[in-house]
Amino acid sequence: MPHPAILQDEAMKPVQIPIEDSLDLHTFQPGEVPELIDGYLKACVEKGIWNVRIIHGKGKGFLRNRVQGLLEKNTLVVSYKTAPPEAGGWGATLVRLKADPPE
Repeated sequence: MPHPAILQDEAMKPVQIPIEDSLDLHTFQPGEVPELIDGYLKACVEKGIWNVRIIHGKGKGFLRNRVQGLLEKNTLVVSYKTAPPEAGGWGATLVRLKADPPE
Protein backbone atom coordinates (compact mmCIF):
# COMPACT_ATOMS: atom_id res chain seq x y z
CA MET A 1 0.00 0.00 0.00
CA PRO A 2 1.37 3.46 -0.89
CA HIS A 3 2.50 5.76 1.87
CA PRO A 4 -0.31 8.15 3.04
CA ALA A 5 1.78 11.21 2.03
CA ILE A 6 1.90 9.89 -1.54
CA LEU A 7 -1.88 9.48 -1.56
CA GLN A 8 -2.27 13.04 -0.35
CA ASP A 9 0.09 14.35 -3.06
CA GLU A 10 -1.90 12.48 -5.71
CA ALA A 11 -5.19 13.91 -4.39
CA MET A 12 -3.87 17.47 -4.53
CA LYS A 13 -2.94 17.37 -8.23
CA PRO A 14 -5.09 19.64 -10.38
CA VAL A 15 -7.75 17.84 -12.37
CA GLN A 16 -7.53 18.44 -16.11
CA ILE A 17 -10.95 18.85 -17.68
CA PRO A 18 -11.52 19.12 -21.41
CA ILE A 19 -12.72 22.52 -22.56
CA GLU A 20 -15.90 21.78 -24.47
CA ASP A 21 -19.34 23.34 -24.61
CA SER A 22 -20.54 21.38 -21.56
CA LEU A 23 -19.33 21.14 -17.97
CA ASP A 24 -20.68 18.45 -15.63
CA LEU A 25 -20.29 19.42 -11.97
CA HIS A 26 -21.30 16.03 -10.57
CA THR A 27 -17.71 14.91 -9.91
CA PHE A 28 -16.62 18.09 -8.11
CA GLN A 29 -16.91 19.16 -4.49
CA PRO A 30 -19.14 22.20 -3.77
CA GLY A 31 -16.14 24.22 -2.58
CA GLU A 32 -14.44 23.74 -5.96
CA VAL A 33 -17.34 25.18 -7.96
CA PRO A 34 -16.59 28.94 -7.86
CA GLU A 35 -12.98 28.61 -9.03
CA LEU A 36 -13.89 25.85 -11.47
CA ILE A 37 -16.63 27.86 -13.18
CA ASP A 38 -14.48 30.99 -13.36
CA GLY A 39 -11.56 29.14 -14.94
CA TYR A 40 -13.80 27.12 -17.24
CA LEU A 41 -15.59 30.20 -18.61
CA LYS A 42 -12.26 31.97 -19.20
CA ALA A 43 -10.94 28.92 -21.05
CA CYS A 44 -14.11 28.75 -23.17
CA VAL A 45 -13.71 32.39 -24.22
CA GLU A 46 -10.05 31.75 -25.08
CA LYS A 47 -11.14 28.83 -27.30
CA GLY A 48 -13.97 30.81 -28.93
CA ILE A 49 -16.75 28.82 -27.27
CA TRP A 50 -19.59 31.30 -26.69
CA ASN A 51 -22.44 29.00 -25.59
CA VAL A 52 -21.96 26.48 -22.80
CA ARG A 53 -24.11 24.16 -20.73
CA ILE A 54 -23.35 23.71 -17.05
CA ILE A 55 -24.83 20.51 -15.66
CA HIS A 56 -25.46 20.88 -11.94
CA GLY A 57 -28.18 18.28 -11.43
CA LYS A 58 -31.73 18.69 -10.18
CA GLY A 59 -31.60 17.79 -6.49
CA LYS A 60 -33.01 20.44 -4.20
CA GLY A 61 -31.65 23.32 -6.29
CA PHE A 62 -28.84 24.43 -3.99
CA LEU A 63 -26.09 23.90 -6.57
CA ARG A 64 -28.22 25.40 -9.36
CA ASN A 65 -28.74 28.53 -7.26
CA ARG A 66 -25.03 28.70 -6.45
CA VAL A 67 -24.06 28.31 -10.10
CA GLN A 68 -26.55 30.92 -11.27
CA GLY A 69 -25.42 33.32 -8.53
CA LEU A 70 -21.82 32.95 -9.76
CA LEU A 71 -22.91 33.50 -13.36
CA GLU A 72 -24.80 36.65 -12.35
CA LYS A 73 -21.53 38.19 -11.09
CA ASN A 74 -19.24 36.95 -13.86
CA THR A 75 -18.22 39.67 -16.33
CA LEU A 76 -17.81 37.13 -19.16
CA VAL A 77 -21.50 36.15 -19.04
CA VAL A 78 -24.03 37.86 -21.33
CA SER A 79 -26.96 35.76 -20.15
CA TYR A 80 -27.99 32.41 -18.70
CA LYS A 81 -31.18 30.39 -18.48
CA THR A 82 -32.48 27.02 -17.39
CA ALA A 83 -31.93 24.46 -20.12
CA PRO A 84 -34.88 23.11 -22.12
CA PRO A 85 -35.98 19.54 -21.29
CA GLU A 86 -33.93 17.98 -24.11
CA ALA A 87 -30.75 19.62 -22.73
CA GLY A 88 -31.24 18.69 -19.07
CA GLY A 89 -34.17 20.87 -17.99
CA TRP A 90 -33.76 22.42 -14.57
CA GLY A 91 -30.73 20.17 -14.00
CA ALA A 92 -28.61 22.32 -16.33
CA THR A 93 -28.04 25.97 -17.10
CA LEU A 94 -27.29 27.37 -20.57
CA VAL A 95 -24.80 30.23 -20.62
CA ARG A 96 -24.03 32.76 -23.34
CA LEU A 97 -20.57 34.32 -23.10
CA LYS A 98 -19.28 37.65 -24.40
CA ALA A 99 -17.50 37.31 -27.71
CA ASP A 100 -15.45 40.38 -26.82
CA PRO A 101 -14.70 40.07 -23.08
CA PRO A 102 -13.55 43.04 -20.98
CA GLU A 103 -9.78 43.43 -20.52
